[in-house]
Amino acid sequence: MKGLAGRKKKEKMFLACCVAPALIGFCIFILYPAIQVFRMSLYKWSGGTGKKTFIGLDNFTTLFANKSFQLAFRNTVFLMVFVTIVTMAFSLFFAAVISRGKLKEGNFYRVVLFFPNVLSIVVIGIIFKNLFNPVTGIVNSALKGLGMVSPPNWFGDSRYVLWVIALAMIWQAVGYYMVMYIAGMDGISPELYEVSDLEGANRLQEFFKITLPLIWPTVRTTLVFFILSTMNMSFQFVTVMTNGEPQGASEVLLSYVNLQAFSNANFGYAMSVSVVVFLFSFVLAILAQVLTARKDK
Repeated sequence: MKGLAGRKKKEKMFLACCVAPALIGFCIFILYPAIQVFRMSLYKWSGGTGKKTFIGLDNFTTLFANKSFQLAFRNTVFLMVFVTIVTMAFSLFFAAVISRGKLKEGNFYRVVLFFPNVLSIVVIGIIFKNLFNPVTGIVNSALKGLGMVSPPNWFGDSRYVLWVIALAMIWQAVGYYMVMYIAGMDGISPELYEVSDLEGANRLQEFFKITLPLIWPTVRTTLVFFILSTMNMSFQFVTVMTNGEPQGASEVLLSYVNLQAFSNANFGYAMSVSVVVFLFSFVLAILAQVLTARKDK
């Protein structure tokens, strides 16, 4: 018994030693900075060695009354909803076609559709920025060739700029999630589809009655992951493609944080925006899990 107890103690010590470096790193580089963000959101601070003045919740009061913040919040919500829905739909569609279609060129299509994910977001942003350039871009040249006299100024008109950013984000992400869904679909027993074929089910019925329910845990996981990653990706695409122009029309929450902290030297206010971003992301992740939990049973 003593030998067994000693062995278990050594196993626990070994596991503790394995986990300790990651736990220490998490506390130093994630937990402590996060606590500092919450703390500094209660101060008026210009950054650096500037004087910190405690102002309580004044930053949040100012924040929710600020029209620029409201616009950045609406833009972020739009991208999170629209880009997520379209990306998930296209990823599932392409995955189903490649996996169930048994195409000879299936591997080729996988590589082609996954290729944008290999490129950095900076490269993709530059590509789309040049494609939609109002003067030299291919898109406007094509529209002129089709008879449009005055093609849109994609990056100079607030009506169009977010749609271009959304298109770039969708193009970048579709292939990545498609590969994940293909992996899930390839694990489904072919016998299920054989039975459904015998019963006269078509491909659409098979997808909604067999494929989607069986890969739903994967869909749920990728859904939450993509919703949260869209927050970060939107910042990167906006930074590369528009830098918030025209007149803040393409600003998103994280780019608004960056603007307030480093351009306006208003770090306390920027930290309050970061707190809102954190809470919004946290609530959204829980909400997504709750709303999709029923279909996982």
